[in-house]
Parts: sequence; C-alpha cells; structure tokens
Amino acid sequence: MPDDLVIAGRSFSSRLMIGTGKFPSAQALRDAIEASGAEIVTVALRRVDLENPEDEGILSAIDQDKQLLLPNTSGARTAEEAVRLAKLARAAGIEPWVKLEITPEPRYLIPDPVETLRAAKILIDEGFTVLPYIQADPIVAKKLEEMGTATVMPLGAPIGSNRGVNTREMIKIIIEQANIPVVVDAGLGAPSHAAEAMELGADAVLVNTALADATDHAAMARAFAMATEAGRMAYLAGIGPTRDTAEASSPLTGFLG
Repeated sequence: MPDDLVIAGRSFSSRLMIGTGKFPSAQALRDAIEASGAEIVTVALRRVDLENPEDEGILSAIDQDKQLLLPNTSGARTAEEAVRLAKLARAAGIEPWVKLEITPEPRYLIPDPVETLRAAKILIDEGFTVLPYIQADPIVAKKLEEMGTATVMPLGAPIGSNRGVNTREMIKIIIEQANIPVVVDAGLGAPSHAAEAMELGADAVLVNTALADATDHAAMARAFAMATEAGRMAYLAGIGPTRDTAEASSPLTGFLG
C-alpha cells in the first residue's frame, strides 16, 4: 500500500530529507541526492547565490523537477533575520516553503524557542509553509503545531555531532502528541540512527553531515534511504515489547496457538 509522507497537503514518496552543506563538490552532492531518493532538499540561504542558480554550486546539484528546494534560515540569530531570509528566497522565485532555523548560540547551535515562535507566526501570516527546527521540547512543538506550522523538526543531537537520537524520550512525547509530521533533524550520524528515529514513529528524518563526512557520499546516502524505509516498515509492522526476563521463543506447549 502507498505510504506517502504528506506535508501541507503535498505528498512525497521518500521519508528521507537531505541537507546540502559540507559536500566537497556539486557532483558529490548531486550523486548523494540521486542515491538517497530524497524529494526534499534543504539549502542554507546564506550559502547560495539566488541570482545565479546555474553556477556550478549547490543549486546546480538540485533537480527542481524532482526535488522540492526547501530554503533554510541557517545562521539567523533572530526572528527578524529569519523572516528576511525567507522573503529573499520567495522574491527569487523559490516556493514559499521554509525550514525555520534560528540558532544564536554559536558553540552548540541550539535553536532559540522564543525567536522561533515569533518568526513562525510572522511567516505563517505571510503565507509561508513553515517547517521549524526546534529543541526536542514537547511544549514548543505543540505551540508551533497550534500556530499552524506544517511540521515540527526536533533535534536528535546537536547539529553535525553524529551522536544519534540522544533526545529519544522527548521525541517519543512529541510524536505521541503531534497531529502534524514529526521530522527528526540534526545529529543523526549513522543509518542505524535513522532507523531508530523511524521505529519510534517519526514521519521522516533529515540528514546532512553524516553524508558529507562519508568517504563514499552516494553509498552512505543509499544506506540512509534503506534504513529510513526499514525503520518505517518496522514501526508500521508493530515492534514487540521489551521484557525484563527471558521468554522462550520455542515453548514446550501451545505450538501454533
């Protein structure tokens, strides 16, 4: 049966989103995107020349007939900076979708919940489809959902850390309470981390550094795609409960019920 990811009424067959930073070349990025099968690719607005998209850079690696170009406000420290970046992208002809990212603290790049809430309200009122990057905070996630964001994107671990789903328990609560897609974003460093997030019931994952750090970018992208699919399939199949004691898988009685 089809199991599309639906965001703001738009369907995507892939539940893996790809970031575009840190790749050594446009070709390496192009290969990773193709291998991943991703249909949503996020680009930091501060790192691209919107007036010359044909230049051999990040934008040249994205086939906008196949992938939704999702501009992000990476580097913004305030709501005003984030809103300005989003409006610049829309003025350049990019669809009014935005990954809202506000990180004023430079060492750990922790998203600012107060500024994120402010910016989300402004952008939604301006007609943007907003996908906010947040700490794994169930209260902030619920407030953003009630405000009208298209998703919430809680971090698994600090950006670029490759640590995995360190915020597992909070993400479980966010998923339990959410009526919009939950995308685990940041910190996923291995395909097993993506599978874990999907097994928890996340609707999608976003990966960048893990692919850019790999020796073979395309092979790692494919591995993440497979792990994302496997985690989703396991979640839908119903993962059995954990137990404190052993339970024989070959009992002596009650065969086949």
